[in-house]
Amino acid sequence: MRIIGIDPGTGIMGFGVIDVVKDKMKLVDAGVITTPAHTPHDERLEDIFDSLTEIIKATKPEVMSVEKLFFTNNVTTAMTVAEARGVALLVGRKAKLPIAEYTPNQIKQTLTGYGKADKKQVQEMVRIQLGLKDVPKPDDCADALAAAITHFLMSRH
Repeated sequence: MRIIGIDPGTGIMGFGVIDVVKDKMKLVDAGVITTPAHTPHDERLEDIFDSLTEIIKATKPEVMSVEKLFFTNNVTTAMTVAEARGVALLVGRKAKLPIAEYTPNQIKQTLTGYGKADKKQVQEMVRIQLGLKDVPKPDDCADALAAAITHFLMSRH
């Protein structure tokens, strides 16, 4: 099974693709889609759409796992991230991928056993689960891989 994980964001959207063969996870590709801060918002969303479409064409995942939004005090930020998340969902849908969604707490709980784990603990578990020498950088990339790993671990039950 090949899974693409998405950590939604407008300025930086993380993606991570893993392969699962016989309960072993392996990193295929991971990185970030970045959009320049002073670019009009609609152009940033178009960039995300085009970039993610290309990543899916190149990596051919079978399922998409997307982090759900958590409530934030900054409503403006929450809305723009929600729009970027919507674009990611649309790209997954247009690629005919089944889409799974997980809250940040579900991801933390699944990877670390503790729903209030900090970022460093989650990133270290991503490193360990994928057998990597170093934690994937930047954080958005590690978070996207965490979403992909969560889907695999949750789908085994």
